[in-house]
Amino acid sequence: MINNIGRITLMLILTVLLLLGLIALNLVLGSIHIPLSEIKSILLGDGSSTIIYENIILKTRLPQTVVAMGAGMALGVAGLLMQTLFRNPLAGPSVLGISSGSSLGVAFVMLFSGTFLGFSFTSLGVWGDFAVIFSSMIGAGGVLLLILFISHRIGGTLSVLIIGVMIGYLSSSLVSLLKFYSPEEDVHNYVIWGLGSFSRLSPARAWMFSLITIIPSLLAVFLSKPLNLLALGDRYAANLGLRIKRARLLIITCAGFLTAVVTSFCGPIIFMGVAVPHLAKLLSRTSNHFFLILNASLLGAVTALLCNLLARLPGFEQELPINSVTAFIGAPVVIWVIWKRRQENRLE
Repeated sequence: MINNIGRITLMLILTVLLLLGLIALNLVLGSIHIPLSEIKSILLGDGSSTIIYENIILKTRLPQTVVAMGAGMALGVAGLLMQTLFRNPLAGPSVLGISSGSSLGVAFVMLFSGTFLGFSFTSLGVWGDFAVIFSSMIGAGGVLLLILFISHRIGGTLSVLIIGVMIGYLSSSLVSLLKFYSPEEDVHNYVIWGLGSFSRLSPARAWMFSLITIIPSLLAVFLSKPLNLLALGDRYAANLGLRIKRARLLIITCAGFLTAVVTSFCGPIIFMGVAVPHLAKLLSRTSNHFFLILNASLLGAVTALLCNLLARLPGFEQELPINSVTAFIGAPVVIWVIWKRRQENRLE
């Protein structure tokens, strides 16, 4: 037991070091190379750096880095909570239809307004961005409240999962109808939003976003005890005194909130919430969710920073869509984890 805790602690330390290294690389690398000495001067504010480098770091790269960290931590933790709650290795943050509800809210702003009101909110500048974020939060929050109501009244983990998936399909069908009747320009704007990005937020909003994602992600460790019991089965957990409905509501609320915030500010970031929990379980080699949540949050941040770095490496004229990079990295990770576990099972 002591050796296992020591190994897990070492793994967490190495992950933190890797995270710090990726933060530095995200600040240094890009279409314009900025030396570490310049970055140090900018962050310390000693006034010796050039104004061009200062604008690039403080207005672009640093906000993008903290947004990627917050989004990665939130999706990694939300994915782990969903996989444990539903005992489904393919479950992710979007399994309850919250991302689809968020997308539906944005579709009403981008597509419905242009078709039926005669103008598009996206043409209003800052107010248009606020309208997109607000509508996304309304859509995600509405679906989350509906899921919580269903979970409280109906109960049953499988029933909640099926209804969540159906809500996702219903939202997607409504979005498809809006696309069909919308002008090409509005559909293009909506598709670009759906590709996901860590670079849409101003510096002030980026720091606000990081606070409302990183702090709840770390506070999710207080759900480790009910998660450990639920992993043993609902009947066994109930016999040990766990209030199943209350625990389910807390877990869904936490995962739903994290998913809603990330989708609203960054778009529907796919696959990261599915791949990161598998990687955390493989590297931690423990069933204790206290360590799994910590590892999933750190590995989520590492994965998001790696994807952000690959999306804007030198040589690309434009920044690549985050969703294309996350799927490119996430799919091989899941395949590798499955292959690794199968090999270990054969040896046993």
